[in-house]
Amino acid sequence: MHDRTMGEIVRDQKPLMMGPEASIAEACAAMYGRRVGAVLVVEDRDRLIGIFTGRDAVRCLAEGCDATHTPLRRVMTRDPVTLTPEQDAMGALRLLSDGGFRHLPVCQEGRVRGIVSRYDFRAREHLHLDEETKFFEILR
Repeated sequence: MHDRTMGEIVRDQKPLMMGPEASIAEACAAMYGRRVGAVLVVEDRDRLIGIFTGRDAVRCLAEGCDATHTPLRRVMTRDPVTLTPEQDAMGALRLLSDGGFRHLPVCQEGRVRGIVSRYDFRAREHLHLDEETKFFEILR
């Protein structure tokens, strides 16, 4: 099986990116409109500084944040874990699984190239990870 790289997976992607001063409400509306679960928070057009996800939105609601006046810089996850375009699909799936992440930005020298979630991977890649996980559980 050819192990795809993150660069191959995100090649034609146009991830949702917003500046740190965008409000929670603007981010949620954009996520809803694009049917995605995360916003990459950037400065200088594509330099990643954080990520805002659906989980963050739920947390903000639970904490009573004013969605129209609270900027992403106050509620985003700063300096998120990222992948490089050269990393392979299996390594990315392992990182998603082990880290409990739903989304991982793909960056090169701090610049956004894309974002991946579990849905971006092929069934056989998921199957390979499941088999690998079962193997290591047997060894425990």
